[in-house]
Amino acid sequence: MSEKTKIAGVDVLLKVADKSGTMQVLGGQSGATLNREAETIDTTDKTSGGFSSAMAGIISWSIDADGFVVLGDEAFDLIEDTFLARERFQVEIRVGADDNTNGRTYKGWVYITDLPLEFAQDDAVTYSLSLQGDGVLERIKGAVSAGEEETE
Repeated sequence: MSEKTKIAGVDVLLKVADKSGTMQVLGGQSGATLNREAETIDTTDKTSGGFSSAMAGIISWSIDADGFVVLGDEAFDLIEDTFLARERFQVEIRVGADDNTNGRTYKGWVYITDLPLEFAQDDAVTYSLSLQGDGVLERIKGAVSAGEEETE
């Protein structure tokens, strides 16, 4: 029986792949949200008893993140370069320590759709980042270091 573990959000990091495919932690990150949704297809007909019915259609995903700008951070430089080049790149979010057999890694290709920088007079320089998934979002269950991963 595997151990149940709660995870603190502060321990979940967004990583971006550099040109060699090595995952780099996005420095200064303070928040991230993995959005997953399914479009619905209306399947209502005259036999639905006066109620609408639906079924799941196309699934999409995106990531919204924010943080403090860290000059010299390789991952942030990659984000800006990739945005300007209008290229896609790979991202990864690990939930749980690498040796956690109940852990999850979410991995996929994205395009940057929004990248504002804020320069408030009374605050640190911050960024917001919106990433649109391009294709499948892999969900890899299990420990990373123990080789017990299972892709779904």
